[in-house]
Amino acid sequence: MTSAPDPKPGVRVELAVTGMSCAGCAANVERALRKVPGVREAAVNIATSKATVVVDPSFAGREALVAAVRGAGYDVADEAAEVEETRDAEYLSLRRDVLWGGALALVIFLGSMRHWFPWMPALLQDFFVLWALATPVQFVLGLRFYKGAWSALKHGAANMNTLVAVGTSAAYLFSVAATVWPGLFALAGIEPQVYFDTSAVIIVLILFGRLLEARAKGRTSDAVRRLMGLRPRTARVLGPDGEREMPVEDVRAGDILVVRPGETVPVDGVVVEGRSSVDESMISGESLPVDKAPGASVVGATLNKWGSFRFRAERVGEDTALARIIRLVEEAQGTKAPIQRLADVIAGVFVPAVIGVAVLTFAAWALFGPEPRLVTALLNFVAVLIIACPCAMGLATPTAIMVGTGKGAERGVLIKSGESLETLHKVDTVVFDKTGTLTEGRPEVTDAAAAPGVGLEELLRLAASVEAPSEHPLGQAVVRRAAASGLAPEKVDEFRALEGMGVEAVVGGRRVLVGSPRLVASAGVEEARTTPLVASTSRTRAAVSGEVATPAATTVSLAGL
Repeated sequence: MTSAPDPKPGVRVELAVTGMSCAGCAANVERALRKVPGVREAAVNIATSKATVVVDPSFAGREALVAAVRGAGYDVADEAAEVEETRDAEYLSLRRDVLWGGALALVIFLGSMRHWFPWMPALLQDFFVLWALATPVQFVLGLRFYKGAWSALKHGAANMNTLVAVGTSAAYLFSVAATVWPGLFALAGIEPQVYFDTSAVIIVLILFGRLLEARAKGRTSDAVRRLMGLRPRTARVLGPDGEREMPVEDVRAGDILVVRPGETVPVDGVVVEGRSSVDESMISGESLPVDKAPGASVVGATLNKWGSFRFRAERVGEDTALARIIRLVEEAQGTKAPIQRLADVIAGVFVPAVIGVAVLTFAAWALFGPEPRLVTALLNFVAVLIIACPCAMGLATPTAIMVGTGKGAERGVLIKSGESLETLHKVDTVVFDKTGTLTEGRPEVTDAAAAPGVGLEELLRLAASVEAPSEHPLGQAVVRRAAASGLAPEKVDEFRALEGMGVEAVVGGRRVLVGSPRLVASAGVEEARTTPLVASTSRTRAAVSGEVATPAATTVSLAGL
């Protein structure tokens, strides 16, 4: 029994969210989106900075979703390019801040550890000097943490920024009090101590972690960018006034396009005139080019090898095969694995729980800890807040999914979703549906058989000499086999490529043809004379394994296979 179809299928909407810095931010955005009427699903990926929402359009549209994100204290970019620009600018800003902040933090650390570094100048051991050095780190570099914490607080939430802001502020303010009012500490029997190094080093280390995250996000997006780079920027369109070059974005279905040798097919379509051979390995994994004639389909971003042809555009823009592959990779990178959903649930309640634990820690050490209790309680309070930052927990899984799907796409393996990737570790048997996906990416000569009266070396030398000027993969395979046997191609004359059949040339005064059995038959070699030789090279086995047998004929006699 099958269930009834959903009467109101949802519409998938993707939003490029900016301003998120941790898993807690992603959880806040998800909660805000789920509160919008009509939202059935909402998932936010901190690694890609994307929110994927399934919503009933009769209740809410994109505007309502954007308003919900902004209401939670974050923003939505209009285009993906804007997100990339923001990400690049953030990386450069973080790198600059880490460099000068790290220099200040190092000086503060050396000056604060007088018992470790007694050789430091007395000036750097002065509390007021350390205060002056720590202040720009705390309020210039740390401003982003205060802004993030305040934005979350306004919406009744807490995130990693809250932990960093509260922890570093506690250490900084305690140190300011010890610097300005040391007498109060002396009255309480506590030796005045400052912890400017604690707040400064923590801020710089957190920023350094974000710098590494930004770098990882940029690298994991490279796979999609490389796929996008396969698309040609222009197309040659045939119009009433002849050929004209235009941006590929302006091509419309029904246009007649011209593709010349060595050019990339701009969009998907059907050949209407001409013949050629097209390398479709980026789509099919097959190493051999596919012959194209009128009526054959061509796929955008594939490479035209040698012929020129015209074709009618049928699928353009986001409907092309390459665009669908890119969309599949992006969707896979944005999906959540089951383990990530668990991590997100924990991260959503983690920050408030950590703050509560930190307060209890402070109270316990202040009441029952050793002297000086206040100092010990403060240090443990800060330690709990900083060490418990949930960044790694929230970022590790989505980053792993991005890396896995991205690396798979680079190698021609498309992964449907994060759940599929997580389930893959349970697989113990992989079944492939065809041999072409298991080749090395180029054809190789595995067998060669010379006809009676022709030596094997002579066969290879003749075939390699004729194939050397050719760019066809089968011809290059013959040349490589001859080179491996120590045979150098001879100079040829009157080289000619025979469309769809092979090549011919004059070698040492003899006309030599290398190509398909159809070419050999057209040269006058009887089929009966070639059959025993074909059988002796196990052509049936070669065909099954994806290999191609290429006969070579000299004058009108078969030289070998």
